[in-house]
This record gives sequence, C-alpha cells and structure tokens, in this order.
Amino acid sequence: MNAPYRVLLCDLRSDQVLDALPMQGVSLDDYIGKTGSLRGTVPIPNAKIAERARRALVPGRTGLWVERGRSLWWGGILWTLNLASDARGFLGAQIQAGGWESYLYRRLLYDSQIAVQVDQLDIARALVDYVQNTPGGDIGITYDTHTSGVLRDRTYLRYDLPAVGDLLDDLAAVENGFEWRVASFRDSDGRRVKRLRLGYPKLRAGAADIVLDHPGPVLSYTWPTDATEKANAWQSRGATINQNQAEDSFPLMSQRVLDDADVASGWPRLDGTSDYTTVEQQQTLNAHARADATAARNPVVIPEVEVRLGGQITPALLGATVRLRIRDLWHPDTLDARYRVVGISVTPPERGRPETARLYLEVP
Repeated sequence: MNAPYRVLLCDLRSDQVLDALPMQGVSLDDYIGKTGSLRGTVPIPNAKIAERARRALVPGRTGLWVERGRSLWWGGILWTLNLASDARGFLGAQIQAGGWESYLYRRLLYDSQIAVQVDQLDIARALVDYVQNTPGGDIGITYDTHTSGVLRDRTYLRYDLPAVGDLLDDLAAVENGFEWRVASFRDSDGRRVKRLRLGYPKLRAGAADIVLDHPGPVLSYTWPTDATEKANAWQSRGATINQNQAEDSFPLMSQRVLDDADVASGWPRLDGTSDYTTVEQQQTLNAHARADATAARNPVVIPEVEVRLGGQITPALLGATVRLRIRDLWHPDTLDARYRVVGISVTPPERGRPETARLYLEVP
C-alpha cells in the first residue's frame, strides 16, 4: 500500500501552517545544479474549499511542503496560480512551485561584497546571510559550517545588480568549485528544515550502493549521447574593464584552452565559449575557462532510468551512488557500472497510474 501524499501550505517567512489541501495530477522533481519544481491542481468542488484556497494559495508568499507518510519529500515556493474552469464547470487551481533555491534567484545584491582569501563555502554562506539579513528576507534557510580548504578572492559590485542565485552558480562552477542545493527534510525533533547543502567537490549521500537491474526494478531507460555541446578549444569573456570613454572598449579575455590530444586522436576542432560579465580578474576568468573546457571535453551523457517508487528509492537519493546493471540487445555482455544520482522526478500514484520515479544519472 503506497503511503499517502499530503501538501502543507505555509507562510513562507514564518513557516506557520495555513492549510492542507488535496491536489491532483501532482508531479515533482529535484536536482543537483538545477532548481526543482512542483506542479499540480487543487480541485475546487465547493464554496468552502474555494475560500480556503483563496486564503492559502498566495503566489510569492506561500511555501509548500510535500509529505509522503511522515517523510518530507519536497519543499518550495508557490510562484504561479492559474484558475481554470472546464466546459462542464469543474473549477481547479493549477499551481506551479519552485524549490527553495528559486528564492535566491529572485533576490538581488544591492550592496557590494568583498572577500579576500576566504573559503569558497564561507563566501556562499555569506551570500545567503546577506539575503536573509535584509528586512523580510529570512525564509529560514539554515546551513552547516564545514569548509573546502579552497580560498577565493571575490568582489561583487552593487552596480551590477546580480541575482544571488547566479553568484552562487558562478562561484560553484569555477575550477575546483563545489555543488549546492537547498534540501527539505524533517529533523530528529520532527521540525521541517530548509538546509543549504554545500558539497566539495560534489554532494554525496548514502554509504552503500543501491543495485538497480534491467530487466527488474528498472522499468525503462533512455541513454542519450549528445555531442552538440562538446568542445576541445575554449575561451571565455569577462567584464569590459576599459573605463576610458575616448577609447574602444573590449571585454577581458581568458587564456585559450586547447585539447591537442583530442584533435590528435581524430576529433574535429570544436570551439566553445562562455561569458562572465562581472569577472574582472584575469586569474578568476582563466579558472572559469578551464572548468568550462573540462566540462565540455567529452560528449554529455545523462542516462535516465524509470523505477517504481518506495523502499530505498526516495528523493533522499540525490547525491547517492547506484549500481546499474542492464542486459539487453545493446548490452549483450551486461552493463555493470556505478553512477551518481543528480536528479529525481516523482510521479505519485493516481487511478490507473503506478507510483514511479525517473532518476537522472551522472556518468563517471
């Protein structure tokens, strides 16, 4: 018997519960390196439910927690509400929510921030502190205090009005960077927690591998190979640093990163570039270029496997390692390899539809 889903609607700032309303057509996902989302419809069958929904469903002000049994599986912010009536007069409130991370992309840096030889994880936490120390900005995101040992110099200017989420992404994406997300869970005292997770060099979860077989628990899979983003030559652009209006202005350019061995092995020359319009230091821009070049060197492969939900298959798998074994016509000798889970998309059960999850895997 599948555990029931329950959606709690709370005031975003205080986390005070406003209501718990039934939802249909729920789908939710969560990722490392990408903001998760939730979609669903609150049916409005009568005036009483309509009144409750009007009070609780306030886009930009309402937080949502998705429970499965006693476990919290997802948390985020209601951003859009679309009231829809069909031809038979059935009324429904269609909602879309983004994970807690989405709030950090809605907050701008209005005050310059300078860090000199500060651990990169402390810089990340300082950015979140900046967001939550402003009036009305505290939505209850907590964090741990571990460090990476990697010291950075960073100057963030208020004139650029950068989104804090983008600053976190840029800081994490540099060479020898880290991963981050805001996790939702219930602590040992039963309290709902929004926790900034910082992983150096990667976010990890779980000690033992989970074995997934096809045929077996793996219902289906897709295995794309995408070379459209591959590059073996790279150069990044930084900020325009010429302040003399009488002269032509040009952006700061990184060193070119060339993979001669890749070309020598038979690959054609494939060029790539990236922009960091707020980076003014040559060393920082070069580090971004090297990190981007490394990421683009090999064709991107993000396998997806669909499995039945339950047991060890929960959103807590993000960052965990699975051992995937596939035997079919394409893999006659059986694929047997380990992958890290970097995304999970959950489809709760409804009439005629089983409860399943799609796992997005990182190829080592």
